[in-house]
Amino acid sequence: MLKTTLNLLLLTFATVPGIAQSPRSLPAIEQKMVDRGLVDIQKVDPDILVELKYSTTDNFIGRDVYGELTRAYLQPEMARRLAKASALLKKQKPGYQLLVYDAARPNAAQYDLWNALDHLKIPARSKTQYVADPKIGSNHNFGCAIDLTIADEKGIPLDMGTKFDYFGPLAYPRSEQEMLQKGKLTAKQIENRQLLRKVMTQVGFKVNTTEWWHFDGMSKAQARAKYGMIP
Repeated sequence: MLKTTLNLLLLTFATVPGIAQSPRSLPAIEQKMVDRGLVDIQKVDPDILVELKYSTTDNFIGRDVYGELTRAYLQPEMARRLAKASALLKKQKPGYQLLVYDAARPNAAQYDLWNALDHLKIPARSKTQYVADPKIGSNHNFGCAIDLTIADEKGIPLDMGTKFDYFGPLAYPRSEQEMLQKGKLTAKQIENRQLLRKVMTQVGFKVNTTEWWHFDGMSKAQARAKYGMIP
């Protein structure tokens, strides 16, 4: 009884206006992002959905790579652009929302993804087609790239023809017309991809030719010079 009473008193004290409250501490991996000036994209635009695939087992490695990192971070200018893309999408398709699968990524995690390709028996000459060499870095490692899709009014991802992280021409924007002619993609699937590309490119993101979900905010050289790598 005494413990319950004390807890109630502490809760009341903590919520009294004007009483200083201790900020909730962030996991170390997120604090690293904040210390480098990156921002939580949902604090910039709460309407953007987030499901970091590398914080789940639903990815090409089949295991959680990020651990305590469950929020999506970007450089502030990238987050602002993403919010503009979100607004464009809502204007064109009310009820639709951007759904983020990956954003800023520590370089340590890049090594995990890179090494996983060996287990998948991806030829060495083809590895950089799917995962950037961690010695050079991905734009994700600078907080200047975003992987995402669109969710409908029910929060269900639109059909883009492949899952996130699909390896092969079916995921390539540059191969869409060929895949359409072969009957491997439908016109509706390509239309969904085009909607995503439209809102993203209108705010300055660039399309990746082999991943429909990946968009870069600037070149890797620019990102390295301006921001440096997230270790």
